[in-house]
Amino acid sequence: MSAQAHNTTSSHVLADPSAKAVAKVYAQAYLDAAKSAGVDNPLEDLTSFHDDVLRPNPEFARLLTSEVTNRDEKVRLIDRTVGPVASEFFTNYLRVLARHERLDLLPLILAEAWTEQERREGRRRVQLISSQPLSDEQLGQIRDRLAAALQFEPVLLTETDESLIGGLVIRVGDTIFDGSLRARLKDLRHRLRERYLHEIQSGRDRFSSPEGN
Repeated sequence: MSAQAHNTTSSHVLADPSAKAVAKVYAQAYLDAAKSAGVDNPLEDLTSFHDDVLRPNPEFARLLTSEVTNRDEKVRLIDRTVGPVASEFFTNYLRVLARHERLDLLPLILAEAWTEQERREGRRRVQLISSQPLSDEQLGQIRDRLAAALQFEPVLLTETDESLIGGLVIRVGDTIFDGSLRARLKDLRHRLRERYLHEIQSGRDRFSSPEGN
């Protein structure tokens, strides 16, 4: 599998922590079932269905996720459209989602499945935020340095933020390493402010003490 993380379409469910928890359960179940069934590259079907079917065909996606379409109709729709071209394993997984009214979670399930698969392979996502887009050479150097410093293979996600001015912000899980120029300037301002406050306080102490008069 590629070392570059897969990105899925944003959805309103992505902001719901409870939806993410449910999606994680379905993603783990999908990978576990695929392993038991001896399915190679299970994320290939899931990714292809999301990227090549749902994204280009929003009307079809709405039929599968709308509350107007009942569960049985969704299953029949999957059987007619997906069944003839996809594996029985993947088609059956979509049937399960349809019967439990979880097809709207598919983008989030895909994202969770990629994250879980990476974890099982000893890889983790690392977010890189830079002021300008990074070249392939720069990304390769950063990946090599992170791999040498961390206990896992980094999967890089890149983002640009012009307000950083320069440098790089690295996020690994909940830990942030901020090496941007903006952060260094902020730290410098803080240290200068602390020094000036210390000098002002020292001056006050000096003038208020008998020895200073």
